[in-house]
Amino acid sequence: MLLERLREEVCALHAELPRNNLVAWTSGNVSGRDPETNLVVIKPSGVTFDKLTPENMVVVDIDGRIVEGSYKASSDTASHCYIYRHMPHVYGVVHTHSRYAAAFAVVGKPIPCVTTAMGDEFGGPIPLGGFALIGGEQIGQVVVETLKDSRSPACLLQNHGVFSTGKNAETAVKAAVMTEDNAAIAWLAMQIGTPIPIAQTDIDKLFDRYQNVYGQ
Repeated sequence: MLLERLREEVCALHAELPRNNLVAWTSGNVSGRDPETNLVVIKPSGVTFDKLTPENMVVVDIDGRIVEGSYKASSDTASHCYIYRHMPHVYGVVHTHSRYAAAFAVVGKPIPCVTTAMGDEFGGPIPLGGFALIGGEQIGQVVVETLKDSRSPACLLQNHGVFSTGKNAETAVKAAVMTEDNAAIAWLAMQIGTPIPIAQTDIDKLFDRYQNVYGQ
């Protein structure tokens, strides 16, 4: 079985999506790219999260062609692979329809940077990309275009949901979790008043500390 360790990692990370209330039924997916072979492990299409196993993960090449697997790959595979081809520093991609983040997406608004945690993780607002249909590379094209001038590892797609990226699949999942958490905080704050903006100079300091000093 190809990429056994990466299959195990990507399979285990899929469990974090329903655990963190980021998906419903079979929506959403995680992929990871192997730095040595450039092959990608991704969720099979239409399989419920409780039935995912390392064995039924699908391995595709960087152009989305199936290399190993008994199932069809996720309908978002072409877009995941487009992101990998055009963002060489990215080795993990996640897609969700998480509720609060998707609510911002369907009204065409980025998620404003109104928490220190968001300054830490995203270095500013979570940007909004345009509308694109599912099934081809179009969504990947929007993600790449939206993130190319942003420090954010995640973006919204209009009328759709969230795409997040990372240096590996785990960091991409973390970015998806943090996107939804901060979207929920921003939305709730808007129900009781006007969120207080954080100065960009302070956001820059938060981002620098978190990215370069925080943690082990």
